[in-house]
Amino acid sequence: MTTFRFPAEWEPQSAVVVAWPHQDTDWAERLEAVEGSYEKLVAAIAARQQVIVCVADAEVRARAARRLAAAGVAEARLRFVEIPYDDTWLRDSGPITLAGEGRFRLLDFRFTGWGGKFDATRDDQLVQGLHAQGLFGGAELETIDFALEGGAIETDGQGTLLSTWRCLHERHPEADRDAVAAILRRALRVDRVLWLDHGYLEGDDTDAHIDTLARFAAPDAIVFQACDDPADSHHAELAAMAAEIAALRTRDGRPYRLFPLPWARPIRDGERRLAASYANFLIVNGAVLMPAYDDPADAAAQAVLENAFPDHEIVPVPCRPLIWQNGSLHCVTMQLPHGLV
Repeated sequence: MTTFRFPAEWEPQSAVVVAWPHQDTDWAERLEAVEGSYEKLVAAIAARQQVIVCVADAEVRARAARRLAAAGVAEARLRFVEIPYDDTWLRDSGPITLAGEGRFRLLDFRFTGWGGKFDATRDDQLVQGLHAQGLFGGAELETIDFALEGGAIETDGQGTLLSTWRCLHERHPEADRDAVAAILRRALRVDRVLWLDHGYLEGDDTDAHIDTLARFAAPDAIVFQACDDPADSHHAELAAMAAEIAALRTRDGRPYRLFPLPWARPIRDGERRLAASYANFLIVNGAVLMPAYDDPADAAAQAVLENAFPDHEIVPVPCRPLIWQNGSLHCVTMQLPHGLV
């Protein structure tokens, strides 16, 4: 019987999956700008590994292929898959993959549009649709009747899961913490669930996804979004989160090595503040792709990540267009473990 586990993001990958924005998604109003971010994101990934690009139809495929070719992305690194989708947040609608002994299991949790905030009918069918097209070879598919998004969970690859109670409680208000933790342990093959009760970003409609707040950099290290401006509305909450993280312990009882990220100046769309988090980075083979917001704090965030990931190149990717829709770089991507495709 295969023993599966939930691998850490820094482990070897075969590909990253994205969904190309188009006129029938919520990006329509600013499509040109967000496609520019996607070009740079895909180029940065394709320099190191394969990129699977979901496209809604042949017309979207042609447009994406044309733009990526113009951006210098090697065609051999791209694989286009035609499939319907509501939006492009693949971190939350894409497959969560377990690996073990050369085999893989795709976990297809229910995707509810972040607790029913948005229609997600096609996105909820995405994993099954990709699997039916043979994208994942002989990988098993397990459908789990439990609402969970990939952005809500973070693993060290050694059996520890980090999440926020705010998000999971919103998705499952009838369940207590022990019940939710038991489901996560069983489904994700982990044996420790660490909860954060504090932390949020204005403009975030995910109910405090962990991937905007705190991330593992190693089994003994956590990178987290800090706020050093006492006048900012986030200061007290993120300070409380920092204290919670400082109180966490590794499996062998030691404090984690901590890497606080700097705070970008407020970015607004009219009166609406946008959620600009440097914690929303993506780890790929040999590099960490860092969201950049054209802010003085970008350079300081890069320096923090260089210290947290000394064996990785830190590659800034312009993400200001992405946060208009309340997510960033990690939110629009989903990595696949080495050997899956």
